[in-house]
Amino acid sequence: MTLNDMPSPALPPSALSEPDFSDAPQPGWSAWLRFSALWLVLGGLAYPAVTTALGGTLFPAQATGSLIREGSRVVGSALIGQPFTGDWYFIGRPSAAGSGYDPVNASGSNLAVSNPALRERVQAQAQAIAARENIPVTQIPVDLLTASGSGLDPHVSLAGAAVQVARVARARGLTDAQVQALVREHTERGVLGLGQPGVNVLELNLALDRLGR
Repeated sequence: MTLNDMPSPALPPSALSEPDFSDAPQPGWSAWLRFSALWLVLGGLAYPAVTTALGGTLFPAQATGSLIREGSRVVGSALIGQPFTGDWYFIGRPSAAGSGYDPVNASGSNLAVSNPALRERVQAQAQAIAARENIPVTQIPVDLLTASGSGLDPHVSLAGAAVQVARVARARGLTDAQVQALVREHTERGVLGLGQPGVNVLELNLALDRLGR
């Protein structure tokens, strides 16, 4: 006789039935309220307080919006572009956020490449930039013609800054080399050096103003 030939032991019916927990004590409303209150305090108060304190301690500038100050006056944020006009300033990308660089209306234009309104705007803007910078339309970098997805991008590409150097230098009575040096100083390489380099337009224009010309 092998093990396979041996009959299986019969189990009592009680061993096959589902356990009965009907008589087990159930948590009342007070227990659920205490549990909810605990997680409200932990998740709604303690966690935000700790992360806010850590952020303010480890990253004080970023935690307050990366504000840029001139003395005691806040002139903008390193994260949000501003509109500039005049030959003595570098000009950033166009913005579709509200009336322009509006942080409470961050958005792109949402116009498709095939949209006639987009083509008309880009063509008109290209003609204006070509006349302003005294360059052919074919030399205009694409970022000077297109808005970013948020409409708040504070940077232009290195090519976008390069086509403006001669105009700004001439208006301020500086040499091209002086302005190019400031462009290099305010070129950012991205987080951990990743991504395409860009020039922060607000910080560059503030540096030009500090020269007093």
